[in-house]
Amino acid sequence: MKAADNDSALGYARPDFDRAARQGAGEVIYGEGKTAEQIAGIAAALIEGGQPRVLATRVDAEKAAAVRARWAEAQRERRDASGAGTSLAAAVRARAVPLAFHETARLLVFGEMPVPDGDGTVAVVAAGTSDLPVAEEAALTAEFLGNEVVRRYDVGVAGIHRLLDCADELARARVVVAVAGMEGALASVVGGLVSCPVIAVPTSVGYGASFGGVTALLAMLNSCASGVSVVNIDNGFGAAFQASAINHLNSRRA
Repeated sequence: MKAADNDSALGYARPDFDRAARQGAGEVIYGEGKTAEQIAGIAAALIEGGQPRVLATRVDAEKAAAVRARWAEAQRERRDASGAGTSLAAAVRARAVPLAFHETARLLVFGEMPVPDGDGTVAVVAAGTSDLPVAEEAALTAEFLGNEVVRRYDVGVAGIHRLLDCADELARARVVVAVAGMEGALASVVGGLVSCPVIAVPTSVGYGASFGGVTALLAMLNSCASGVSVVNIDNGFGAAFQASAINHLNSRRA
């Protein structure tokens, strides 16, 4: 299907079929604010356009169930081979595309996860169990983008021995994603332990004075540890995308 044809077929979206060629990764669907029909339709159009897998972020369980039902319905549809019918039916008819929902991370994955092809490992560390939704968004997104991921959760500074227990493993990583709410100290401590880039993710976890993650955000921005960069509050996806780009610098070099 050509891009122009797809524009008219969907009406509500213009999928970017050249994203992977420009950025090294295909288009990702931001699910919040979109209907289940729109998510399924965009995913199908991207797959029909040649993208091997599609990720949809910020999808709750109810919407995921609706997407799954629409996807299953399209697989049951019987259309003629000329391409009549919806783009969703056409894409699903072309090949069986599995669909997986990861509830903690609020991610939908259309297609199979890839074999890791990065330069090393991406370590995702989370301060506490309450940070898991953001940490898992980062970890699963990194895996979706072709990275080997090491998870180390509940290693916050309140029990710093837990972090020190995995210090050697973190030191071997190509990049570390540090996820923390409250005062956001985890990123600075990790930054002082490793030589690789550290991507800090402030979360909206904490009591009133955390201001929905603003306190952690400002603390991470003011980190005294060198090599720490910061993404937006709760932006596990953005951290993973940046981590993946770092982890593929050598493998994607011409």
